[in-house]
Amino acid sequence: MPVTARASEPVQVFRDIRCSHSDGFPAILKQLRLSVLISTYQTGHLVAVSARKDRLTLSFNQFDRAMGIAVKNGTIAVCTRQEVWFLRNAPDIAAKLPQSDPYDACFLARTCHFTDDIHAHEAAWIEESGSARSAHGSEFWIVNTRFSCLSALHPHYSFALRWRPPFISTLRPEDRCHLNGLAVVNGQPRYVTALAETDTPSGWRPVKHNAGCLIEVPGGRLLKRGLSLPHSPRVQGNQIYFLHSGQGYLATADSRTGDVTHVVPVPGVARGLALHGGYAFVGLSKARPTLEGVPIVTHRDQLRCGVWVIDLRTGTITAHLEFCTGVEEIFDIQVLPGILSPYISGPAAEKDSGQPFWTVPSSTA
Repeated sequence: MPVTARASEPVQVFRDIRCSHSDGFPAILKQLRLSVLISTYQTGHLVAVSARKDRLTLSFNQFDRAMGIAVKNGTIAVCTRQEVWFLRNAPDIAAKLPQSDPYDACFLARTCHFTDDIHAHEAAWIEESGSARSAHGSEFWIVNTRFSCLSALHPHYSFALRWRPPFISTLRPEDRCHLNGLAVVNGQPRYVTALAETDTPSGWRPVKHNAGCLIEVPGGRLLKRGLSLPHSPRVQGNQIYFLHSGQGYLATADSRTGDVTHVVPVPGVARGLALHGGYAFVGLSKARPTLEGVPIVTHRDQLRCGVWVIDLRTGTITAHLEFCTGVEEIFDIQVLPGILSPYISGPAAEKDSGQPFWTVPSSTA
């Protein structure tokens, strides 16, 4: 079923974005009672995908070089070129939006934190413990790719170092290993992915085709070496899922031995993974010219861009959403459980929908 959307860029040049989807994609969203968030690094959008009246609906919201997305109850965080934006849910406003098919959430951009350009990849809220616990009980951590570390937001500094791989000798803005993915277990960082064990500026680039690794946090044990573009580790039960992007697979790794099993092939360079209800939502991109030498690029003409849904019980692809024109790279994928129809108003609301919001507390607040 074809879907057409038009999204404006910051310079007000219109990009014609066309997409198609399998018949099963809206049904999966309704079955799982969720919507999907996509960041498009290339075009600079946060895309919300929902099933409204049994039809797939996409909304495009501008964020400058949208990268990592994080979700917790009532909040969406979007990492961009120089900031992290936080959007808060205002359900009272959602109920008042004029629509024949009502929205069940309304996420409004309310605060941002300036980090400057740290190449923020994935991000998550990490539960604090002991003497470090704040009034909020958690810190917002970022995979700080430019500085090859995990860092937290800090009110007085660009960021605060929280962890770095044992083979990284110093904190410099040199993208030494292309640290890119973070798996969180019970509120704590547990695994990260990097494209190489290198400790020189951009040292990963010449060996990216077969030098990737999966690393335990905080101990730093190299659980698996020799991977090709590993991305987006996630833990479900006893399984470590990750995207073996250079080989073109959703894969699992054994947490004790590091042994890798390929679950199912995917027709694109995979980046961005969300697991929910026995399904995996995988972001796929077409290959950049800089990926020559990576195994999956031998099939460059067959690579596709979009979101593919995999049934983890059967290891089969059950649905997909494909961007046919206008978008060639997906950066991150997250889901909004329990929210079927979100409205999003970002920092460029007047360009996205022409409907910015002002909110004030009640007189009794």
